[in-house]
Amino acid sequence: MKTIYSTLFLLLLWMLPAKGAYQPQYSVAGFYPLEHTGREVYSMNPAWRFHKGSAPEAYQVDFKDNDWAVVSLPDGIEYQSTEASGCTNYQGEVWYRKHFTPADELKNKKLFLHFEAIMGKSKVWINGQLVNEHFGGYLPVIADITPYVEFGKENVIAVWADNSDDPSYPPGKAQDVLDFTYSGGIYRDCWLIAHNNVYITDPNYENETAGGGLFVAFDKVSEQSADILLNIHVRNDDKQSFSGKVVYELLDANGEKVGETSHKLSVGKQKASAVTNKIKLSVPHLWSPDSPYLYQLHVYVKDSREKVIDGYRRRIGVRSIEFKGKDGFWLNGKPYGAPLIGANRHQDFAIVGNALSNSMHWRDAKKLRDVGLKVIRNAHYPQDPAFMDACDELGLFVIVNTPGWQFWNKAPEFAQRVYSDIRNMVRRDRNHPSVWMWEPILNETWYPADFAQNVKNIVMEEYPYPYCYTGCDSEAKGHEYFPVLFKHPKLGGLDTEEAAHPEKTYFTREWGDDVDDWSSHNSPSRASRAWGETPMLIQAQGYANPSYPYTCYETLYQTSPQHVGGCLWHSFDHQRGYHPDPFYGGIMDAFRQPKYSYYMFKAQRSPQESDLIAETGPMVYIAHAMTPFSPKDVTVYSNCDEVRLTVFKDGKQYSYQKEKREKGMPSPIITFKDAYDFRKDKALSRQKKQADVYMLAEGMMDGKVVATHKVAPSRRPSRLLLWADNEGMNLEANGSDIVTVIAAVADENGNIKHLNNYFIRFEIEGEGTILGDEHIMANPRPVQWGTAPILVKTTTHPGKIKIRASVLIEGKQMPTSEILEIETCPATCPLIFDADEEASAGKALRENSMNKVKDEDCARELKRLQMELNRYKLKEVEQQQTDFGEKR
Repeated sequence: MKTIYSTLFLLLLWMLPAKGAYQPQYSVAGFYPLEHTGREVYSMNPAWRFHKGSAPEAYQVDFKDNDWAVVSLPDGIEYQSTEASGCTNYQGEVWYRKHFTPADELKNKKLFLHFEAIMGKSKVWINGQLVNEHFGGYLPVIADITPYVEFGKENVIAVWADNSDDPSYPPGKAQDVLDFTYSGGIYRDCWLIAHNNVYITDPNYENETAGGGLFVAFDKVSEQSADILLNIHVRNDDKQSFSGKVVYELLDANGEKVGETSHKLSVGKQKASAVTNKIKLSVPHLWSPDSPYLYQLHVYVKDSREKVIDGYRRRIGVRSIEFKGKDGFWLNGKPYGAPLIGANRHQDFAIVGNALSNSMHWRDAKKLRDVGLKVIRNAHYPQDPAFMDACDELGLFVIVNTPGWQFWNKAPEFAQRVYSDIRNMVRRDRNHPSVWMWEPILNETWYPADFAQNVKNIVMEEYPYPYCYTGCDSEAKGHEYFPVLFKHPKLGGLDTEEAAHPEKTYFTREWGDDVDDWSSHNSPSRASRAWGETPMLIQAQGYANPSYPYTCYETLYQTSPQHVGGCLWHSFDHQRGYHPDPFYGGIMDAFRQPKYSYYMFKAQRSPQESDLIAETGPMVYIAHAMTPFSPKDVTVYSNCDEVRLTVFKDGKQYSYQKEKREKGMPSPIITFKDAYDFRKDKALSRQKKQADVYMLAEGMMDGKVVATHKVAPSRRPSRLLLWADNEGMNLEANGSDIVTVIAAVADENGNIKHLNNYFIRFEIEGEGTILGDEHIMANPRPVQWGTAPILVKTTTHPGKIKIRASVLIEGKQMPTSEILEIETCPATCPLIFDADEEASAGKALRENSMNKVKDEDCARELKRLQMELNRYKLKEVEQQQTDFGEKR
């Protein structure tokens, strides 16, 4: 039986150590390292000197940066408030400088500096030498720094970046008319890749059409066999020719070898060569959203003496995808059989903007898969490699977008830069089994028809193998070139457009948003979690099945097979440039705290349990807070066949049985009319029977209870709860990892007090820092709908982090504080940084926090005893208020 426990018990589970939980791994520059291959990876994230503004001479080695701040990557320039829309973020020049002394073991190695992305336009120098200039904020910036690194002395990397509006490269649109923001900086990871002079190249560096690095594609995929097509590009920077071979070993999920092949390789000095090969795999485990099976492909370059010169591993998923027009979407040779429902995702997060850690990207994917989503549209740009890795192993299809939004520039350089982005996004993401289709067009843009034809052709040039598809808006010029078209389904009756084009497949790229006009942006779908249960209930109803005709979950399940699903706009609340309000239409807020619509979506997943990493199986959830202002109708979300609701101990029971329907959303919203009455709560409470006041929902399958959820009203606030929203993941001491920590106001039984206006003050000591301060209302933080979240970032030193949460204004009758301890784990990748610089920055932050934390254990215990005494003293007051109050 699956149970949603009481609030306190659920929080205790969340606070347990992550031991035994699944710990994800992240690719580095498109691969996973293998030992004993001569290829090493180092994180360059920690300890960069940072300056906001112009500094024209900062590329020079001897430039004085002592008074600059010290930051670690990913870095978003600044910490922002959770209401950071309306162009409140900084736009302009920034500088980063990193001091490091290379280890001797890097001598005679090829050294590549790999930035996963730098927002805007950028330049990179090493020891005063310009090594790269880049335009665009969403794809890798790579430099061969081998000739410029100096051993035995300090080296300096300098990066200039500018996220100002610039129409010469995509997206191109000014931020003040943009539906997202250009939060700037080196906001993704930076790696140093070291390997021998004969090496597997990087596809984003080599600029080879359909080449560079490792390309894995598939053909003739069935349940009986599959052809794994292998193309590898190897460069020889030695002063003599190379003769050897490329070896492939395919391992299943248990580490057993299930396939292998090799190919002779000859590469002239200072030349590069590509070779192709194939593995015939018998009875493959096929990748699908419900079974995202991943093989490990080990690749080795060996010389004539069988010595491994280079190599790495790559996770691959064997699958075929086909869009067959009126016959719909086929996966692995069979009709998929159901609409694919998903959501769009912008990459920003509260406080840090775009500068998420890898674990944050992974948790985003996990939370979306938990609710049963099958497709993510990467709106409106290629997203972090860690997010793509997560989609591979969690079973999420991805629509990969080129950067662009409602903007076209007739200048030839703009189109050329779009074409370059498309080529590089395909080269970066082509080996991910999660890629469902490519969206190479510019979102909602009136570009010329020949541009549409060009971008479609570029994708096919870069991916000249089966199972490659592209999508485009059905209203856009040049849509006729694309096999998949984006449109809303016709509500009722024959869809004449779809009927007229049986060769086309249709999908809704954005659905659910419902504004009054595109200036005001008032909408029943845009409900801040802070506004409480009625707005959240209305939002969930609108996404499920509103009382008026609109694209929703219900209508997407009533289409013909030719219309294969749709992506909600939007998964999470996010910031925007062109409007003062954030977009509040997410099923979770900017900290990824769920709204009621999150549970409505979760109720649409299958009740069958599986071995997915994500949450599966039956669920039931009561969307009701039992406050004096809560509605009389009780809303329940469940994927079970039957639901039984008990209101109060030994109280009335209500029952629901799911109707069997040929079409429509899997689990309609359940409403029990007039089931809640605050007056009955009051009557029982006056009889001192508060424990009898609760609602219990039981989800049943085949007559058996398989899931439960119990809620009770929160009484007098007396304590704080504190937990880390980490999805069971370890927190890594790499100077970059971030976790959300949430405080909640609760009664003595752990029931969260949703109706509360306190401020929570957080203090920290040990190997972590709190991101943001009072200037952006990050700390102290206001309580909204019962909770107050913060972000905690690790240092580079493994150890204990101790976080204390307390009400801002403390007093005898105020709730007691709470303490959370988190143990960080050693970094999984070696770190390169100047220890003195990192220590000086960390020391200042830790001292600033620790001087606030004095004898908190003793004070907390004293406060607890005082609260206990107060409870007894207040009994007399309560009795007298009862004696003199209205007797009704």
